[in-house]
Amino acid sequence: MSITPELTAQILRYHHAEHWPVGTISSQLGVHRETIMRVLTQAGVAPNVPAQRASGVTPYMPFIEQTLKQFPSLTASRLHAMVVERGYGGRPDHFRHIIARHRPRPPAEAYLRLRTLPGEQCQCDWGHFGHIQIGQAKRPLMAFVMVLSWSRRIFLRFFLGAHMENFLRGHVQAFESWGSLPRVVLYDNLKSAVLERKGQAIRFNPALLTLAGHYHFEPRPVAPARGNEKGRVERSIRYIRDNFFAARAFSSLDDLNAQADAWVAGAASQRRCPEDTKLSVQEAFEQELPQLRELPATPFSCEELKIVSASKTPYIRFDLNDYSIPHTHVQRSLTVHASLNEVRILDGQQVLATHRRCWDKGAQIEIDAHLDELVQHKRAARVHRDTDRLVHAVPQIQTLLNEAAKRGEPLGRTASQLQELLDVHGRTPMTAAVADALDRGVPHPNAVRLALERQRQQQTPPPLGVALPEHVRERDIAVRPHSLDGYDQLIGNQDDAND
Repeated sequence: MSITPELTAQILRYHHAEHWPVGTISSQLGVHRETIMRVLTQAGVAPNVPAQRASGVTPYMPFIEQTLKQFPSLTASRLHAMVVERGYGGRPDHFRHIIARHRPRPPAEAYLRLRTLPGEQCQCDWGHFGHIQIGQAKRPLMAFVMVLSWSRRIFLRFFLGAHMENFLRGHVQAFESWGSLPRVVLYDNLKSAVLERKGQAIRFNPALLTLAGHYHFEPRPVAPARGNEKGRVERSIRYIRDNFFAARAFSSLDDLNAQADAWVAGAASQRRCPEDTKLSVQEAFEQELPQLRELPATPFSCEELKIVSASKTPYIRFDLNDYSIPHTHVQRSLTVHASLNEVRILDGQQVLATHRRCWDKGAQIEIDAHLDELVQHKRAARVHRDTDRLVHAVPQIQTLLNEAAKRGEPLGRTASQLQELLDVHGRTPMTAAVADALDRGVPHPNAVRLALERQRQQQTPPPLGVALPEHVRERDIAVRPHSLDGYDQLIGNQDDAND
């Protein structure tokens, strides 16, 4: 802590003139005791410090220092167990503080400030910026950052994951954004760049070597534990995190990248260039452009390639979602070619389907024609099954269907109606009815139905004669009605006699 000359004079005055002890000066001025003792020591005054009690660990300090000198990384817990076996009775937490003060520390390493020539080098790395929710999918939000080492020109692009294809896309888009590229690209030892490293023996990722061969740059990993060698990109990521992403609102990944492009072209390019503070980053970039190398005539292809297996349903699974395919290609191995916006499904060189890419989870992306063709195929298969049953029961039905087809009759409906007639009347009557319809030259289900009805009428038995007994036959004799006037006269005469 640095103190003002006025405060230094005040501390000395209270000590010499007022004879205040160190504790009193500290409490009254609000200054730490060690600061007051340092001021008095620098003034040639030995402050009165109360004698400290002897610590219980003091007898063991020679053993502790000797052990730490031989094993500098030995843990405090192990040292505590060793001195406890030798009679120490102190607590482990207090012992850890003692070891922290006496543990030998390696001298701090000094780093040279690395300087590069214009157009010579850029540095590249990923930055993790949390997650983004798209429908049911929670995807990592990763920032691909590449910065030119001399001008500090930044390229920033956000991706949904740090996949190798996105790593390659970041390179291509950065080079296209600058319209050129440097001679060397510097990497940390991330798996997208370095698969394995043993000292100076480095096994690069083959996809990165293919990209480097296309653009003719040198991929160069930094030495292990040498953060200063790629400090420009690390500081750029921290700058992006603090000055661009903090409290940033965006509606989609495309919106976020559009805002990033505007920020890179604006605020990030107007800041002072560390290599030459008289220049802005934009001005330094314009001076560096002539030293950068030209791009090749054709860009590098960064499509994702994946072998997938189609199951019994007309879909393939790719990146958490299902994409439809023609039903004729189920239960096969197919190839997916995917960009950030499009998914193409191929069988060899034949393109089966092209879909928009979906970043959701568990979605079904369909082409209506694929499902319509499957429905028609199922219906045709059902018609074929019905026809096979009919022909097996009544072989002449095949001739009737052929004739019906020549007349343009719908075969599905014809087969369905014939099947209904066969189920009701049976095989033998149906055979005769079909033959009758063919003889009449009318290959239609209605002709077969009429023939079946005529068969039923012809098979109705004639009325039977019944012999009736005599008394029953007499009941059917006609009876001549008689006049009832005589009965009226008899009734009238009887009434007169009573009078």
